[in-house]
Amino acid sequence: MKSFITTTISVLMTSVLLLYLPISSLHAEETNSPRIFNRGNSTEPATLDPHKSEDVSSGNILRDLYEGLVTEDASGKLIPGAAEKWSISEDGLHYTFHLRNCLAWSNGEALTAADFIFSLRRALDPETAAPMADLLAPIVNSREVMSGKMPVEKLGLEMPDSHTLIIHLQHPTPWFMQILSHPIAFPVYATSLVKNAKKAFSAGNLTSNGSWKLQQWIPYEKLVLQRNSAHYDNDRTSFEQVIYYPIDSSNSEFNRYRAGEFDWTDTIPPNKLGWINKNMPGEAFISPYLGTYYYGFNLTRPPFKDNNDLRKALSLAIDRSIITEKILANGELPATAWLPPGLLSTSQQISTGQAEKLKQAKELYRKAGYSRDKPLRTTLHYNSSEQNKRIAVAIAAMWKINLGIKVELINEEWKVFLNRRKSKAETQLYRASWIADYNDASSFLSLFTSNHAKNDTGYSSLQYDTLINQIEKTMDDEKRSELIQQAEQLLLDDQVIIPIYYYVSRHLVKPNIKGYQANPLDHHYSRYMFRN
Repeated sequence: MKSFITTTISVLMTSVLLLYLPISSLHAEETNSPRIFNRGNSTEPATLDPHKSEDVSSGNILRDLYEGLVTEDASGKLIPGAAEKWSISEDGLHYTFHLRNCLAWSNGEALTAADFIFSLRRALDPETAAPMADLLAPIVNSREVMSGKMPVEKLGLEMPDSHTLIIHLQHPTPWFMQILSHPIAFPVYATSLVKNAKKAFSAGNLTSNGSWKLQQWIPYEKLVLQRNSAHYDNDRTSFEQVIYYPIDSSNSEFNRYRAGEFDWTDTIPPNKLGWINKNMPGEAFISPYLGTYYYGFNLTRPPFKDNNDLRKALSLAIDRSIITEKILANGELPATAWLPPGLLSTSQQISTGQAEKLKQAKELYRKAGYSRDKPLRTTLHYNSSEQNKRIAVAIAAMWKINLGIKVELINEEWKVFLNRRKSKAETQLYRASWIADYNDASSFLSLFTSNHAKNDTGYSSLQYDTLINQIEKTMDDEKRSELIQQAEQLLLDDQVIIPIYYYVSRHLVKPNIKGYQANPLDHHYSRYMFRN
């Protein structure tokens, strides 16, 4: 059976092999200025409002435009950002930050602790509807503010003077400092929000506090950042401009990189790594990455609502090694559980051989009330991407060959896709991925709590919610590890999702670009880059 699936996939990938052929136009001389850093950036950013962002492509740009109380160095280690120093009380409940004296917005206006208080309040204000607001839940009264039961002024924030900010937490939180380097905790310029409302984050209006400021934004073409001379560390910034290019097609990005248009790519096309290592040695940058690619079930409506057997059958019928070895072939690993390697967990899905998995899948499919004479008909939504399409086609072929399932594949533009998932009104199965917001298992596990804004499955379990609540409050490493394993195993036993593969960070980088390092969150700030 595997040979039939492999053959099907090979036919689908024939066109990809053509990209290995020499293309004379790709050897053109690079004409870009050496003071400009050109970056491929996957999809069009959904927003440049840091409190409303939730996608990776927006995050890449926002980390250049803004800076939180703390930031990251090239290796991902937390370092002082807008705050030059801080202290944490012995009980882990009170964080005191001392801001730099020279802080300024990109328009030259002074930035103070009041700006951070305004911004944290805005991020948790229910009117903002920030999709990542849950990250700030440890702050005193945050839940009550998010639900509208308390005004934002009741948040656990205090400002003894214009350069001092105190944040009070409800309980000790091991990863809280990491959250403060996330876009949800970035400061936003209040004056622009008042004057320009919805246009506050557009070119000509956006005022930021990072190493760069927004100069131009041509949707679906490019986004130009200009060096911010008002930033306290401006002297150590090398490039004058950073240009981000949103490109859905990894093959198009690859071709433009070879033509000399880009210094850095967002990704590497499937099945290219071997060819690249042979023909472009030293230009592939591959490193571990805390991310999992998965399919989510809509548990709020048929056919997957209250049908654990059916959901498990679909998961068992997928040969993940075909996806990682034949479709992707860039170092990705088959997903045996939810948490990626590097995060503590011993939970596993069924680890039997593929033949045994397929036998179990057929039995569960029958128990769920389906057969080849009475096949499941379902839909699978995915956002526009050659890679997503290739994976969807391959998995749909596995389901059809192994179980007789008939799948309608629905390809959607990113914003439409996100809205469809969120509404849960039409989806049955959907493509998704989760990249850690911070380096801790809770970043993955909290996604499926009942009230999480990004829980597009509709999963709701009091037992699971209780476990996550305990994980977030437990400081003892051994006890916390046990709770993490229990929570992940419950998620897998309830068949909420289908983990498919674990990501690796993969980019193409011109040999003369220096200053970047591997880091588990794949955060690469342009301020650290330079041309050698």
